[in-house]
Amino acid sequence: MDGYAVGDHVIYHKTKSSPHPGPRAEGVRPSEHGEDYTYGVDKFWTVSAVHADGSLEVVTRTGKRHVLDPRDPNLRKAGVVDNMRYRDRFPDPDTGGRSTGDE
Repeated sequence: MDGYAVGDHVIYHKTKSSPHPGPRAEGVRPSEHGEDYTYGVDKFWTVSAVHADGSLEVVTRTGKRHVLDPRDPNLRKAGVVDNMRYRDRFPDPDTGGRSTGDE
């Protein structure tokens, strides 16, 4: 597994549930009783700190911070193509998380 460093872009595949999935929802499935949908959404975050225990602190586009286990199967480091394709979705930790590109 590649190590992570401050400034690395990461993609986290988050499972969500709601009655109205958004346009970026993937793998949409109805709930058991059909009231909601379960789906996945890719979140584009930037590593803001690597803690001594190896956990990662990431910053979101809205400035929120999360601490993640780098072995989480929903987490992956963004590759070259991801960085080019989604460059405007990754937050800039120097601006408090807000993306530098147009949103």
